[in-house]
Amino acid sequence: MKFYKQDIEGVWLIEAEPITDDRGVFRRHYCQEEYNNNGLKFRIAQTNISKNLKKHTLRGFHYQVKPFEEKKILACLQGFLYVVIVDLRSDSSTFLKYISIELSSEEGFSLHVPAGCANAYLTLENSTTILYHMSEFFDANSYRGFRYNDPNFSINWPFDPQVISLKDQNYPDLDVNTFDK
Repeated sequence: MKFYKQDIEGVWLIEAEPITDDRGVFRRHYCQEEYNNNGLKFRIAQTNISKNLKKHTLRGFHYQVKPFEEKKILACLQGFLYVVIVDLRSDSSTFLKYISIELSSEEGFSLHVPAGCANAYLTLENSTTILYHMSEFFDANSYRGFRYNDPNFSINWPFDPQVISLKDQNYPDLDVNTFDK
């Protein structure tokens, strides 16, 4: 596995080194030893799969606050997606900054999202499936979100969302002065 540091501290793009033969392709998605060797201590508490039927489906922005802040490892198992990560750590040099990364099933990269960051994604193909490893269990009292088009960030999505839940549409903008840290 190869680990590529991104512009927000703790965000890593992880390349699995595929083994290809007549049967197809084998990739290691997660290896605790290799993560540890790259300074990423990650305990898998929960694994989720999100199958999105239509392109331009948007999910997010979602995160959990202390004491249940969660790290995430995202991988695109089928299709293609555009992921945005916002740094919500007030002590970070990239506080309230965001980055975007495209993930595809063909390339086989994973994305490590550190605790204290929110993420959202927009599918770019029909039948896009995402695998999430979570470092914490879901906790409804710690779960938060803000709107995908929050003017605090002016995110330039590659396409307008066509499918979005009422919950995600109706999240408030992030109050950067009072949000839970």
